[in-house]
Formats: sequence, C-alpha cells, structure tokens
Amino acid sequence: MRLVVIFLFVSFTLSFARDKPNVIFILADDLGFKELGSYGQKKIRTPHLDKLAEDGMRFTRNYSGNAVCAPSRCVLMTGKHPGHAFVRNNGELKPEGQLPIPLKELTMAEVFKREGYVTGAFGKWGLGGPGTEGDPMNQGFDRFYGYNCQRHAHSYYPDYLWSDRDRVPLANNPPVPGHASLPKGSDPADPDSYEVFKGKDYASDRINEQALAFITNNKDKPFFLYYPTLIPHVALHVPDEELKPYLKLKWNDPPFTRSQGYGYTPHFTPRAAYAAMITRMDRYVGNVVNLIEKLNLSNDTIVIFSSDNGTTHLKLEVDYDFFDSVGNLRGLKGSLYEGGIRVPLIVKWPNKIKAAEVSNQMTGFEDWMVTLHDLIGAQGPITHKHDGHNLAPYLRNESKPNRPHLYREFSGYGGQQAVWMGKWKGIRQKMIRKGKNHDPLKIELYDLSIDQSESQDLADKHPGIVQHIKKIMEEEHVASKEFPIPVID
Repeated sequence: MRLVVIFLFVSFTLSFARDKPNVIFILADDLGFKELGSYGQKKIRTPHLDKLAEDGMRFTRNYSGNAVCAPSRCVLMTGKHPGHAFVRNNGELKPEGQLPIPLKELTMAEVFKREGYVTGAFGKWGLGGPGTEGDPMNQGFDRFYGYNCQRHAHSYYPDYLWSDRDRVPLANNPPVPGHASLPKGSDPADPDSYEVFKGKDYASDRINEQALAFITNNKDKPFFLYYPTLIPHVALHVPDEELKPYLKLKWNDPPFTRSQGYGYTPHFTPRAAYAAMITRMDRYVGNVVNLIEKLNLSNDTIVIFSSDNGTTHLKLEVDYDFFDSVGNLRGLKGSLYEGGIRVPLIVKWPNKIKAAEVSNQMTGFEDWMVTLHDLIGAQGPITHKHDGHNLAPYLRNESKPNRPHLYREFSGYGGQQAVWMGKWKGIRQKMIRKGKNHDPLKIELYDLSIDQSESQDLADKHPGIVQHIKKIMEEEHVASKEFPIPVID
C-alpha cells in the first residue's frame, strides 16, 4: 500500500511539472528599439535574438514600464502602471541599494510561487537594498545572484556580487569602477592608457553561468527565471574577445575620454565596445535557449525578451545616431517620447504562439503578471489590484485585447505624463515647476499612425481629444509622497 501511495505521489508531481510551462523573462538594460537585427539594426550582430524572433512573435508597439531602470522594473514586477506603482523613479540608498518596494506589494515571483514554481532572479535587481523589504529574497524569489544595487551595476568588473543573502567575491582586485577618469598624466590617444579599465572577472559571465545552473538544477520542476541582464547599460566594459571582431571593421571610432569630468569610465573604441556588449548579451540569450533545447524543455518553456527603457542619452559614450538606435522615434532614455519607452518585445512558445509573427498590438510591462498568470493555467484570480491587460487570448490567437488606453508618468527629467489612446498620444513635459511659474500645463498631441517621430503637434486641431487625455491623466495618477509631481499632487 505504501508503495502505491509513493507511486501516485510521484506520478502526480511529474504530471504537475508537465502541465505547468516554465517561464523565462530576459530583460535587457537600456537597449534601444532598433538595436537588434530583427528590429532593423545593421551594424550590431544579434543572431540568437534574431532567431528567437523568427521562432516567436515580435511586437512593434511595446512600452516599457517607465523611462529609467527602477520604476520600469517595478511596473513589470507588480503589474501596476507608474501612476499606481510604488517606485516611480530611481532613488539611491546608502550604503547600497534603491528605495525598496514594500512587502505588501504582490510581485510576479510571488504569483509563480503560489502556483508551485521555483523562482530565480539573475542580474540587476534595483528594487530594494540587501536585507530590506525589497530584497529579492523577500519578494518571492528562491534564488538570487547578481547586483542588488543599480549603481554597483555600473561596473562589470566589481569585487563582489550577491548570492541569495551572501556577498561572494570576484577575482577583480582592485575592482574597476563604473565612474572614473583616465589616470593623471596618461595619453588619451594611447590605447594602453585604457588598460586600467579592464578586469579579470566579467560579472555578466558569472551571472549567465548561475542562470544556466538554475535551469539545469530545476529541469524537472516548473520554474520562473527572471534574467535582468545589465547589458548594454554603460560603463563600456566588455572582454577583448568580444571586442576584436568589431575592431576589424575599422569604424571611425574616436575615444571616449571623459574629458568633461563626468560620465562613466573611458573607452578607446566606444562604438566597437557598445556593439560588442550587445553581441555578448545575445550570446547569453543563445546559451539559455540552447540549454532549454538540450534539456528537451523547449516546447514547455515560454521565453520573453524585452528592455527596461530606450537607449542611453549619453551621446559621447553611446553613439545612438551611428547605430540608428531608435530609428525615427523621438527621445531617448529618460523621456516619455517614443524613443525613451518603446522597446523590443519577443515572445516564444513553440506550438502555442505562432512563429514568425509581427504584431502592432499595444502592450506594456504591466500586462505580464496577468498574462503569465493565464498562460500557466494558474488556479484562482490575482486578488491584488493591478493595471495589466491579459494578452494570453491574443497570444493564443483567440481574440484581441480591448485596451482603451495606456498610461505613463515619470517624476524625473522635469516631470512627465503620457497617454496612448488608439492612434493618439498625448504627452506633457516640464511638470516640475521652478520659481513662480503658474502657466497651464500644455499637452502635446500626436497621431502615431502617421507621425511616429512625434514631430507634428495636433493639440490645437483636436481640443476634444486633448481634454479626454487630460481627464485620463488626472484619473490615473495617484499622488506619491516618495515621488511627487507637485503641480498635480
């Protein structure tokens, strides 16, 4: 009788594992809308991500959670848009970490854990320092490896990373800082002057190894792997073996010297370095997808790839014009114009999501908690309030989501609000007033169906639409003590 019980238990466990698909969510850091080959990139090699797009669905109107790192990740993790989310801007804490999301928030990882998943996060966290409420180990993750703090992640050659709740040393002694200038007296025209910014132990390699180990160790269980890689966020740190193929192209590539006294660490060939970093990230994605195939898990695994915001605005370090990083879109990282927040999205699930499909459906980071909840066949509803729209029926080719609008706000870079409503987009800037400026806030209006570059403001021609958008802005914003926008709070 005991053997029968054991057999039934084992059979139930295996069946449970087979019925629940694995989920891998890979998040690039500051990757622009056109920086992948599948999105039109001509100079940077991304063969693995291009293959992922061939095998899955590629979205052209996907919006990150916000215009910079921490608030965008908060939207993804909690399913709340920036008018409701707790973290709405980057906020540093000493000695290490960012303002933490509270324990009361429901995270995507907690949703998966309730469904019997093993959960792991590998890369850059940025939603609460070590030991705080926002620590990933307190937000539903069974395993964490990488950088807890965003500022710490500015260096790819640190002297330590976090493994769960422990600091683990890396072989970078001393570590290479993310922000530094050329040594005094060095020649900026001499490539040897930049050797000081090369380390021994590339942290992104270690993170990829740990992510692969997590997959291998949990191949017989349903798992959720959140992989927020720090690439291609500056500093421009990349191993020489990845750099060499781009150096052979002999681009006109003047050094970034940090001569103006600010920015990240210098690099002798910044264009080649940036391209090499993205190719390195592509290689990591290939490692993950290849392992899934090797373990015969491909048909049972949903793979999602996106970016937390658009290309950095630091032109001297990242030549976004040279790479055509955002195409004809307006704006870069930090902006709610399209270039700052419209980002790649690729979703692959063999035999479940149609391959080689291109979608212009409007999607946002807040959608993924409820969408994945449906795709994995979760038991019971999400009881916490969220702002997401369920994309699962659309991904299964059943029906289109009925989204009346998409809302974003950002208290940084002067204060911004934006609303997408069908073909229309309303945006207002410079909301954080200085001095005695009491002028009415202007809402710009663009028809994205014919003007993706947001170059023709149609607000004067369509006052009714502007008023409707203004009403949405008022309704979707809930005041935040931590991240106020005084003019509307």
